[in-house]
Amino acid sequence: MAIDIDVERRFGASVIGAQFTAEAGLTALFGPSGVGKTSLLNMVAGLLRPDRGHIRIGGRTLFDDATDLPPEARRVGYVFQDGRLFPHRRVKANLLYGWRLADPANRWMTLDEAADFLGIGHLLGRWPQSLSGGEAQRVAIGRALLAAPQILLMDEPLSSLDAARRGDIMTVIERIRDELKVPILYVSHDRAEVDRLATQIVEVGK
Repeated sequence: MAIDIDVERRFGASVIGAQFTAEAGLTALFGPSGVGKTSLLNMVAGLLRPDRGHIRIGGRTLFDDATDLPPEARRVGYVFQDGRLFPHRRVKANLLYGWRLADPANRWMTLDEAADFLGIGHLLGRWPQSLSGGEAQRVAIGRALLAAPQILLMDEPLSSLDAARRGDIMTVIERIRDELKVPILYVSHDRAEVDRLATQIVEVGK
């Protein structure tokens, strides 16, 4: 599935933008902090409107001069740096939130399949505040997958984890890339992480 992005957004005197085409796999948006990598993800997700350009995924136009789909219509799953689980919902309810967001005709994974794939079946009755950082990030990934995305956005999902849990989650991401074959746009400023995970690297801020 081709991802075609050419966007630009001005913030005061600075301009954030990128132009690239990616196929299936993991495309890393790589560069130092503050160059606009997260802003680019937010443009793809529909949380930030570009000043100009286009965003097309799998032949569908998400944004151009005539189109600006709302976030819920974009079929984009988003995994944030800090997980952002709902603290008042148990793990199962957090996962089902993603599943209920999806049009039933577009769903390609069940709750049981996601729990099995991510190894979180034993966590379904737990509250988010009782989870380790790695467990919480697995749940966040599951919620995003259950929203039936055509593409997955990941914004530095390993930055708050210790070395052992970083390795565990990288293995999960590799399985999503290789087994589920969901295209991933991945933000990082860690070169070793990018070298392990990425099938394509887009340098931002150069």
